[in-house]
Amino acid sequence: MTVTKIITNGKIVTRNGIVEGEIEITEGKISLIGCAIPRKDHIEVIDAKGQFILPGMIDTHVHINEPGRTEWEGFKTGSSALAAGGVTTYIDMPLNALPATTTKDALEEKMNLASGKNFIDYAFYGGLTPDSLDHLEELADAGAVAFKCFLSTYQTDVPGDFRSIDDYTLLEGMKRIAALEKILLIHCENDQVTDGLEKQKIAEGKTSTYDFVDSRPILTEVEAVSRVILFAKATGCRVHIVHVSSADAVGLIEKAKQEGVNITLESCPHYFAFNADDLARIGAVAKCQPPLRYANEQEALWKCLLEGKIDWISSDHSPCTFDLKQGSIFEAHGGISGAQNSVDVMFDLAVNKRGLSVVDFANLIATQPAKRFSLLGKGEIAVGFDADLIFIDPNRSYIIRAEDLYYKNPHSPYIGMEIGTRITKTILRGEPVFSLEEGIIGEPKGEWVPVTARVLSN
Repeated sequence: MTVTKIITNGKIVTRNGIVEGEIEITEGKISLIGCAIPRKDHIEVIDAKGQFILPGMIDTHVHINEPGRTEWEGFKTGSSALAAGGVTTYIDMPLNALPATTTKDALEEKMNLASGKNFIDYAFYGGLTPDSLDHLEELADAGAVAFKCFLSTYQTDVPGDFRSIDDYTLLEGMKRIAALEKILLIHCENDQVTDGLEKQKIAEGKTSTYDFVDSRPILTEVEAVSRVILFAKATGCRVHIVHVSSADAVGLIEKAKQEGVNITLESCPHYFAFNADDLARIGAVAKCQPPLRYANEQEALWKCLLEGKIDWISSDHSPCTFDLKQGSIFEAHGGISGAQNSVDVMFDLAVNKRGLSVVDFANLIATQPAKRFSLLGKGEIAVGFDADLIFIDPNRSYIIRAEDLYYKNPHSPYIGMEIGTRITKTILRGEPVFSLEEGIIGEPKGEWVPVTARVLSN
């Protein structure tokens, strides 16, 4: 027996505006949006109580470290945190799992381990490394939605770990990825400059958090972005710049778009919520690369977001064990645990405090990434789309506590922060997977999102 669900009393955020009405859900998909939908037999009514109903976030930058480093984060804990944070689909990075997702075998191992453990839907990237050039086609055929590489230094002595690339690998990889009609995601920092500045700072005994920020200046991000744009023009490769931290980099990318380069960018909530002074206050729990910027640079990035120059927001959830956050700022592991608070933090900061429209917010967290990666049926509230929905109470304040985080290692720079917005329910294909009253609901229902179409040209 098919049970139809109707969500009532909500402010429905669609691509074209806010609808004061109801949503009918049949077999996990949105079957009708309207006012006073007729009640049939076998109806289940869900009361949104005047809250905003948005498409669930599509988090395109998540590090789930299973297999190999599951003690950092596994599929169950990571997807629980994402569900509680209003995410209904995520794409998993090819690091820091062991082995890194740079071969078909590694991707299939990850797929097998993910099955039955995820509370939300998911997809996977493949990795571009010096050793994976000849594996790109098989990764694409096996279902990798796109590829990821590092221009900053990523090098360990651990067998099977991820590795950063040189310029030859970048150029050759972009040629091959263009032929596969896929997208290349790129971490943009000039490794030679950042490595040299880091060594210089340490040699001079300059090891404060501000010294760390100064060792990774904006020019290193801008130079790397410039190089990527040049290579993209030469190869025709579609590219996406991850965790952009500076208005200067945004400006370069905006100019490249106007010149016809197929390029998009994301930024992350922590660049808007925190700055270099907060890093000094919080310490290594807030360490990331590129680093949190100075307050004036942060304001310039805010201006870019409010002007619509940032394509979407992702968490870059990069967890680790508590011990790896110890030691000096240069020694501590870089990466912020933040996936559970991307939506509420950004809604409060951008919508409540800075006046961004709720429609534009939905575009930032869901519609744009779904469109870019051809996640069919995802990313907006429309008839025929998956009923992946979140309820947001825009005026419900709370303080983030460690005991409320679902991470395997519940550290986060957001702990202690008061947020003026709260997610009260997350629905995946019509089924509640999280509510404020019940927490995570039932068993994992998440499914792998297959790549069913070529990426879009925009």
